[in-house]
Amino acid sequence: MESTRTFTDKIFLILKGLGMGAANKVPGVSGGVVAFVSGFYEEFIYSLQKINGKAFKLLINGRFKSFYQYVNGRFLSLLFLGMIISYFSVSKLLDYLIKHYELYVWSVFFGMIIGSIYYISKDFKEWNYKTLTALIIGTLLGLSVSFLDPATENDNLWFVFFCGIISVSGMTLPGFSGSFILILLGNYVLLLVDSVNALSDTFADILKWNFDFLNNPYRIRLLKVLAIFTLGSVTGLVTFSHLLSYILKHYKSITMASIIGFIVGSLGVVWPWKKTIYKLSNTGDFVLDSTGSKIITNYTRYIPEFNTETVAAIFFVIFGIAIVLGLEIYGRKTRRIK
Repeated sequence: MESTRTFTDKIFLILKGLGMGAANKVPGVSGGVVAFVSGFYEEFIYSLQKINGKAFKLLINGRFKSFYQYVNGRFLSLLFLGMIISYFSVSKLLDYLIKHYELYVWSVFFGMIIGSIYYISKDFKEWNYKTLTALIIGTLLGLSVSFLDPATENDNLWFVFFCGIISVSGMTLPGFSGSFILILLGNYVLLLVDSVNALSDTFADILKWNFDFLNNPYRIRLLKVLAIFTLGSVTGLVTFSHLLSYILKHYKSITMASIIGFIVGSLGVVWPWKKTIYKLSNTGDFVLDSTGSKIITNYTRYIPEFNTETVAAIFFVIFGIAIVLGLEIYGRKTRRIK
């Protein structure tokens, strides 16, 4: 029974990684919220914090088993496996759904964030002037991000490295969407569409024993960009985790209030009723990415009219709330069994 439960835990951890990866891909949604609601946020941060000098010393000395145990390797490896699978599977499905059912997809995510706010705040009892101030500041910061104008694409490798550091904010800081930050930095398509597609194409070519891509400067450039972006992401992940681990340990109430504020503020980004602003060329034509899709630069939001489509969207908002509440019930049952 114990081995079955352990296997089940592994499967659910991979699924949670899938959820985080999918959320990180969608502009306005934070993978950190998935971690928070699923109940493994603090373990995630503290596990990443273990990637330090002692861990590298164990690795250099060849003590791989000790290194694996020290950094909570089973937890991190299964979680990241889910995220990697997500980028090549679930995120592709999300791209399709957003393209064809945009209003309803945003409605589900909007509901999930409302449910997340309820889930995180219902047990938080330490309200005082400090935590209320942190809540207000967090909310204002979250809202202000949604009204910034995006920059233009920049494939300079130092800037790509910086994008990697910033983009993981969505994984470590619930309420801050790493993918939306990449839109504002102008590199969402380059880093989460073009470079990922280049890697997929490269794997496909290698499986066919076709190495012509080595003579393709554009493909090689995209692979370099993806490698530097990944390096920056790992750097940011470890750096942020150390910082957040310290803050959670010494200022947990204020940090929790700020996180609730960030998530409340992110509702402005995920508001379902919005018109997408696409990137235009100097001639007024839509600029397309490598998949032939129009490039998103931002959104304009509006209050909907009451009609059948709006009613359907409200249903999907409720469905999103129900997903989070279902996760909460599952989490309670799991903790009770253990």
